[in-house]
Formats: sequence, C-alpha cells, structure tokens
Amino acid sequence: MARPTPLSGFPEWLPDGRIVEQHVLDVLRRTFELHGFAGIETRAVEPLDQLLRKGETSKEVYVLRRLQEDPDAAPERAGQLGLHFDLTVPFARYVLENAGHLAFPFRRYQIQKVWRGERPQDGRFREFVQADIDVVGAGALPYHYEVELPLVMADALGALRDLGVPPVRILVNNRKVAEGFYRGLGLDDVEAVLRGIDKLDKVGPEAVAALLVDEAGATPAQADACLELAAISGDDASVVERVRELATRQGASSDLLEEGLGELGALVAAAAERAPGVVVADLRIARGLDYYTGSVYETVLVGHEDLGSICSGGRYDTLASDGNQTYPGVGLSIGVSRLVSRLLSAGLVRATRSVPTAVLVAVTSEELRSRSDAVAAALRARGIPVEVAPSAAKFGKQIKHADRRGIPFVWFVGDPADDGAPAQDEVKDIRSGEQVPADAATWAPPADDVRPRVVAAG
Repeated sequence: MARPTPLSGFPEWLPDGRIVEQHVLDVLRRTFELHGFAGIETRAVEPLDQLLRKGETSKEVYVLRRLQEDPDAAPERAGQLGLHFDLTVPFARYVLENAGHLAFPFRRYQIQKVWRGERPQDGRFREFVQADIDVVGAGALPYHYEVELPLVMADALGALRDLGVPPVRILVNNRKVAEGFYRGLGLDDVEAVLRGIDKLDKVGPEAVAALLVDEAGATPAQADACLELAAISGDDASVVERVRELATRQGASSDLLEEGLGELGALVAAAAERAPGVVVADLRIARGLDYYTGSVYETVLVGHEDLGSICSGGRYDTLASDGNQTYPGVGLSIGVSRLVSRLLSAGLVRATRSVPTAVLVAVTSEELRSRSDAVAAALRARGIPVEVAPSAAKFGKQIKHADRRGIPFVWFVGDPADDGAPAQDEVKDIRSGEQVPADAATWAPPADDVRPRVVAAG
C-alpha cells in the first residue's frame, strides 16, 4: 500500500500534542463550570437551509449525501443535511427544541468539532475544535451578561498562563455605537459599512475607504469619518469621550450612539477592575456577521497577532425565535485547534511525556508474566498508570524500551526466598538511576510523575 497523502486542513496531533490539547480543554471546561455553565453536546449535522441562514458561510458548508442516493431523487432530498460549521446555529436550534425543559437565563458551554470548507492556512482548518459559552434569556437578557462573558473568557485563557500561553487581549466594541455613528453620518446601509470595516486588518484603510464608497454608498468624507472612528481604542473611559467628540464634530450624535457608549463604558470600567489590561475597547472591531446587536468581541494572543482572533463573539437579540418567543443571548467561541496549533508550532508548551504510563513492570520470563501482571493490577487499582513489558528481554532492553516511551519508572518483580519469605520487589527511576525496594500495595510515584503534565517549554 502506498504511503497516504495527508489531507490539508485536518489536523492530527502526535500523542504529546494531543496531551497538550486535552489539557487546554480540561482547563477551559473547569473554568466554565466554575462560572456555572452547564455542558451540552449537539448533533454534527443540521438541515442545510438552517446552515445557509448565514449567507457569508454558505460556500463553506460540507453537504452530506449518501453514496447510494437515488440519482433520480427529487431535488429537495439531495444535500438536505450539512455538517455544522460553528456551534451557534445548532445551539439556537437546541434552545428552541428544549425551551420547555431549560431554566432561563440558560448558561451553557459546548466543546465539539466543527467543519468548514475554507482554504487551509496557518491556524485555519477544515475540521477543528471550538469551545463556546453562551447565556440565553427568554424574551429579555440584561446587559450585565455582556460584561460578564468576556471576563469569563479572560479567566479561562488566564488559567493557561502558567503553561507558557501568551497573555491575551480581548478587543471589544458595541454595534449600537457603530450603527448610531454611521446613521448619524447619513449612511443607511449599516451592514455594508460593518463588512467593510471588518476587513481593515486584511486589506488596510485605503482599500476599506474604497469599499465604503463603492459598496456602502459613502462619500469620501463619510468614509474618512468611519475610519477615524475605527482608529479609536483604549482601556479606560477616555474612549467614550473620544467617540463623543468625534460624533459631535461630524454631526453624528444620536440616542442609539449614546446608548451604545453607555454600555461600552460600563464594560471597560468593569474589566479595568477585574482584568486590568486584558479588555480593550477597539472601535474597529465589527464582526461581519449581521446578527450581532450589541457588544462584539475578538481576542488575540499578545505577540502572535498574525494568527488573528482566537476567540470571538457578541450579543445577538434575534438569533433564536419560534415566532412567539425570542431568545436573546450573548456568547464567545474559542478556536481551540487554532490556539493549540500555535502553542505547538511555536514551541511555547510541551508535555512532560507522550504516554500516560508512569511505570513499566519488567518481565523476568514469559512463564512468570502473570506475576508482573499481578503487580500491574495492584498499582492500577490505586490509580497509577502502568504497562507490562512487551517481552521478557534482558532488563537493559526493557529499561531502554521504557526510556524511548518516556516512562519514568521500571518495576522489577522479586523472586520468593527459599525460606518462604515474600518476594522483595524494586522500582527504578531511570532518570536518576535510583533503585529502591517497593511494595505494590503502598508505593506511589511522586505526584508530578503520576500522569503527564503540560509545562512551559524551555
């Protein structure tokens, strides 16, 4: 069989990389649960018409068809299901289907794979893991959740700092500020302006100005004003005053703008107290998707801004509705695979070993393998990960086998004495060479050696 060609965009970590990913997921899960979020999981497929509600992502949806599908089947039967490309669409459907069984506001976290048929590049995959948190209300959702959610994410990502994960900046804006300002300037196609501003980092201000003129109907002066707003950033209340000054100068003040500035100011003030320097108001953050209605968020790794946002989201008021009841919410999503890929490729973190095994039990001979199996069972019963050597080779070879796999300890089963005294086992730390008597009923490795750990590289 020829050597298979890897599929671009479908990451498969080596065992030590998988340990890093699992550790990141465990830290996120623990932090979310500390803040009262309940875990859920939804199916991998959704009706295609629901996935296509986000028009900008329609070309990225993987459509499911059965290989034995009747070629003469009616068009509505072909391609009726697609793999979900994020966790928001399935969550909205989940809320509608289970609203009668949920207590609102409903706090949920969800960690699953998603699939997106975009061009693979650094940090962008076609199959990847996301970790989402959302709070959803029935009919109404107080603004304070828009303050709380980014601070939860700040806690979750901050909990990874001891591992060598770089600090993060959570960049925040408010759609009411943007819409109030644009409408105050006389621009009615707000969505077109937001889509243009959302491309600032990719194409630069000159190209965005041209887009605003061509696609949003802006005059050059209006486009310049939009870019001036997008250039405002800061982590204190001065941001609000700078926006007000610009709006006054441009004649763009409005009630909607003031409402958004009040909310943005409250978020910045709360963040300055609880997570100083982490949350920064940045008026260029637009989030091109049109269902956001309030706060919007994007998160970058400091020193790795080229990776783009690793965590984003915002407030949405009408994402889920059954016609009678509307379920507003606010949420953020971490691109776990994107984060892990940078941690590994940049050598920022490492696993202390690539296998869970802490002890290899040596085998004296195949006839006595059962004695090694008994020791392994006794250690496992006490929560110690153990393997039995694959063959009764010379002890030196068995030690080399453990060393190649990164297993720190080798256990030698003793022979019973001629007088009937119990056998005396010994265990060897192959890193230091120290070998000591041991009893499988009481011996344990140091706490740091029981399972592989993730630590800062270097």
